[in-house]
Amino acid sequence: MRPPLIFIQPLMLILSGSLGCAGYQWGAASLYPTDIRTVHIPLVASNSFRRQLGERLTEAIAKQIEQDTPYKVVNQTNADSVLRGRIVSERKRVLVENANDNPRDIEWNIAVEYTWIDQRGNPLMKPVTMPLPTLSIALGQASDFVPEAGQSMLTAQNAIFVRIAQQVVGQMESPW
Repeated sequence: MRPPLIFIQPLMLILSGSLGCAGYQWGAASLYPTDIRTVHIPLVASNSFRRQLGERLTEAIAKQIEQDTPYKVVNQTNADSVLRGRIVSERKRVLVENANDNPRDIEWNIAVEYTWIDQRGNPLMKPVTMPLPTLSIALGQASDFVPEAGQSMLTAQNAIFVRIAQQVVGQMESPW
């Protein structure tokens, strides 16, 4: 007597699925280069006159790397790789103002360049789609805030730093 088809189909599906994914790796560790275990992040340089932008961006990137990757952020002597960044521009502009010329909605823009190299100076990530000088990758982010609603430039900056850190970590992934 033959077993019912209802039992055979799920069994075949499970077997074919497990055999078809034999080379697949689970977890976030498979997304990143395996020959790198540690990253050094020097203080992000800044061409801006606003103080502490580089420090806050460095902190955001370090937190994102520790949270989303298998890498540990360490000092330069113990690091397998170095992630350097520079804030190349930042500006603030008024999007909407009221009848008295008071700003109602303000946008803050920032542009960042960064490179990720190993200790021998070899690049660990490829430039995105645009040709850039050297091996740096450029990122830009914008965030707006409404002063009348109690938002400050600090909230806009924090939102941008988190998004830039997420983009940097996303660029650290191995290519498919």
